[in-house]
Amino acid sequence: MPHSTPPAEHAPAPAPVRILADSDCELGEGARWVDGRLVFTDILAGRLLEITGQAPGHIRNLAALNVPLGAVAPVHGVPGSWIAAAGTGIALLDAEGHLAWLAHPEDRTRVPTRMNDGACDPLGRFWATSMPYDNAVRAGSLYRIDTDGSVHRILHGMTVVNGPAFTDDGSILYVADSAAGIIYRCPLDADGTPTDQQVFTRLANGSPDGMTVDTQGHLWVAVWGAGQVHRYHPSGALLAALDLPTPQPTSVCLHPTAGRLMITTARYGLVGHGHGPAGAVLAAEVDATAPAARPYIPSPRPFGPPERRPWPPSTE
Repeated sequence: MPHSTPPAEHAPAPAPVRILADSDCELGEGARWVDGRLVFTDILAGRLLEITGQAPGHIRNLAALNVPLGAVAPVHGVPGSWIAAAGTGIALLDAEGHLAWLAHPEDRTRVPTRMNDGACDPLGRFWATSMPYDNAVRAGSLYRIDTDGSVHRILHGMTVVNGPAFTDDGSILYVADSAAGIIYRCPLDADGTPTDQQVFTRLANGSPDGMTVDTQGHLWVAVWGAGQVHRYHPSGALLAALDLPTPQPTSVCLHPTAGRLMITTARYGLVGHGHGPAGAVLAAEVDATAPAARPYIPSPRPFGPPERRPWPPSTE
């Protein structure tokens, strides 16, 4: 059950939504603010993209992979490099677009699956989600990639797993099962293990997709199918809903200082006209900010035997 309703808060008037960058993304996702620009993916095309310049901005390819690319986080101390939820596993991606695989945990699933979303917690660990291609029930998982490069399955039994998002102190994880319309709130212990998996909220319309937590502790959620972004109080109460001009928002990112909400969208599965700027990146001015994308912080000691060490990455 969601937590008790908080005292009433003032909900700001809906902000006008504009196109930040026109895009042909089939399935834009993983919006993150990194080094002064918005970085995101086009999952099924395996593209890592950035927006440069002022709105309407220009989209530039950073990398193109031969596997789906769900989400990335920057690697601390290695400029231009990323940890990525890609294909059926977790890889390190260098500035030249070369992959060094840490693990392929989704190779062992009962149905074909792929990695889907991911983000780092404040301690520098990368968390990544997976989903089945055919929406097979309970075939999705959540993984934690520790700073030593080890990969651990933390939650399973969900279907289309999205998020993850963290409070500023890293004590609370939010993760969504989009297929079930549920967002979970998971307290974490010091080792990054959930001590509980509570239903934070159930959506009556649409599916929760990408999420982020602002500096006030509010959760912002892209709602696929409903054409909205929701803002929730930490109690689970819905504070505001922002209507969008296209039905399939996929992820949200808040600028660290400018009070700007940025939203990726998808044209996947849409037929005909009347879907607005599907596939574009949208923006709206809001009364919220959030930290820039937290980096993955590799352990100073090498992890694994020489052939398994991620830096410098071996090419594949």
